Amino acid sequence: MTETAPPPEDLVRAVRAVGITDERLLEAVRATPRAAFVPAGHRTRAYADAPVPIGHEQVTTQPSLSATMIEGLDLSGDEHVLEIGTGLGFQTALLARLAADVVSIELWPDLSRQAGDNLARQGIRNVELRVGDGSGGVPERAPYDAIIVSAAFPEVAAPLAGQLRVGGRLVQPIGPGGRDRVVAFRRTAKDLERRRVLTPARFVRLRGRYGFPA
Repeated sequence: MTETAPPPEDLVRAVRAVGITDERLLEAVRATPRAAFVPAGHRTRAYADAPVPIGHEQVTTQPSLSATMIEGLDLSGDEHVLEIGTGLGFQTALLARLAADVVSIELWPDLSRQAGDNLARQGIRNVELRVGDGSGGVPERAPYDAIIVSAAFPEVAAPLAGQLRVGGRLVQPIGPGGRDRVVAFRRTAKDLERRRVLTPARFVRLRGRYGFPA
């Protein structure tokens, strides 16, 4: 049983308004109560299409932006997915509804613990949570069919590109943090091929050994 009622259609309409047409993704947004994935003091804002502060100078990704990034992964349902930046787990929950399983890594242990509690209360069990430096990925669980990076860096970190299988997709905000472009890539036999820009956006910086200094 879910802790919170499903989100109102307002959030689904906001996601449709930015051009999302994937019905599986729209149904995942409809079925995932965002109020269960934000701090208690912000639950009245949960179904606005806007970021919410979660501590550590971090915010949740705007739902329509998460949906745009997820749609860029072209998920069909059988993928092994890596998520960089768990936050409080809302985007993780959407990915879990759309893929076979998700490995999600978060820099902040308290956020990862809260995300785990949030996901468990929603009965979502096909997620493995890790705490650590997301810029290095999770190599022992590679290769991945899809990788989504919820933090900005001017290029894709080499370990992340290396953990993506040939034919796999990666979506990441490319830029300095705060003035970025979300880009969809595909791994070829030779390298990581830039496919298209999905949207301009503002993201926190990717911190870690292969990102900006922590």
